[in-house]
Amino acid sequence: MKSHPSQLQVVDSDDLPGYPFTSDDQLGAHFFIAWHHREWLNSAMRLKGTPESRAIYFDLICVAQDQKPVGTLPDDDEQLAKLAGVPESHFRALRALEYGPLHKWQRCLCGDEIRLFHPRVLEMVSDAVSRKETNRARVEAANNEKRLQRLRKVLTGYHADLAKNDAAILFMDEWLVERTSYRTASWVERAITAWSNHLFDKNRR
Repeated sequence: MKSHPSQLQVVDSDDLPGYPFTSDDQLGAHFFIAWHHREWLNSAMRLKGTPESRAIYFDLICVAQDQKPVGTLPDDDEQLAKLAGVPESHFRALRALEYGPLHKWQRCLCGDEIRLFHPRVLEMVSDAVSRKETNRARVEAANNEKRLQRLRKVLTGYHADLAKNDAAILFMDEWLVERTSYRTASWVERAITAWSNHLFDKNRR
């Protein structure tokens, strides 16, 4: 059996790559991974790894999705063996194979802790984070638009022309967001006053 390269090298932590995500980065409802099946079917790991190594390899990729930081694994054989559900001695033997369950996993720095990451798994996590941020931006944009529409509708009852003024709507919406989460009649009236004062100050310049 060939020894795993990481078991033969002493690496200074200063030389390790820093992991781009932290334990504070949460994916929320992260219930699936983007698995490129054609890439896997033609990979050296699938073609050359033993069935057991391949199974544990995939299991650990799934396990990494719920670790902190997401997408990493502990750099500890005892913990890895428990996560894989096999005796530690057996896990060490599998890890020593050229195409063992930690094929292409590398050490990295997660803050002050040394953990393991896989470049392909990192791409999966980055893709998931990107989708989350895109979705959040889409939801926020939709919420903002609904909030502006509600404000415009309320202002129609006060001053129809003012309700058609996009600049006024944006100014008053921002003014209200900064001051309250409630949009009662009294708050809307204060926002209208703030807009009037804003125009007055602007015209005095």
